[in-house]
Amino acid sequence: MGSSPPPTPEPEYLSPEAGFNPPPPVRKPRPSWAYAPATYLLVGINCLVFLAMTMHGVKPMSPSADQLLTFGADNAGSVLVGSEWVRIVTAMFVHVGILHLATNMWCLWNLGLLAEPLMGSAGLLTVYILTGAGGNLLSTFVNWWWFNADWVKFHDIGVFPVGAGASGAVFGIAGALIILLKSHRLPVPTLELQKLRRSVIYFAAINLVIGFSISFGTMVAHSGLQIDNMAHLGGFSSGLLFAAPMVPLLGSPRDLFLFRRRIATLLVVGILVLFGFYLAQLPR
Repeated sequence: MGSSPPPTPEPEYLSPEAGFNPPPPVRKPRPSWAYAPATYLLVGINCLVFLAMTMHGVKPMSPSADQLLTFGADNAGSVLVGSEWVRIVTAMFVHVGILHLATNMWCLWNLGLLAEPLMGSAGLLTVYILTGAGGNLLSTFVNWWWFNADWVKFHDIGVFPVGAGASGAVFGIAGALIILLKSHRLPVPTLELQKLRRSVIYFAAINLVIGFSISFGTMVAHSGLQIDNMAHLGGFSSGLLFAAPMVPLLGSPRDLFLFRRRIATLLVVGILVLFGFYLAQLPR
């Protein structure tokens, strides 16, 4: 006679009362972008804008001034004479060639990954837009003042230089980090905070010095690379101002952090609106 296999025993389930606690569920690791979505979003938008530019015939290595203006670059004449104020924002997503894009996105990615846990995703997006706008407003004002004699003489808005790029906003993030990394609320060893803060200060200082040095050489030689140092300086100053009333998200009560971030946003928005109103009243 054939024999059937022995029955499979039913598994025993022990309750917590019996002294057995089931293991906690295994959490799937989150993708890296999920920890800093705003950083990746900003990098992605900048890259997509550049891709759209190249698909519409813009030279990827050396786009012309007219091509940059078509896609929203900043120009003092277009803003103050043509009332195209939207360029103050759109210019921070337009880049002068693939090398310009690559260097700015590398800096944005590194600083964004450091800044986003301290100010939140909404905070990083806010800092990017406001400090980039602050840099472009200062650049517009200085270019109008510097080239105003040429404007009166030639009556041509093309005399004003074209400004574009995320670097003003990148300097703004650096400025905000310099303030936030000084907070004693952060649950990070003091020496580590000092190293991080020092590296951000070096980044800002070295790049500002390089930018002004290149501009001085260009001015002396009457040719060479044009650097929009006023956008860098304006963005950096706006970042310092934005972070001044803030506390970092890490180590702070959430309600306090949100309240301080709201104050910081209103403060910078108010100053930028007043500055823009002043620019709009400049004699034409």
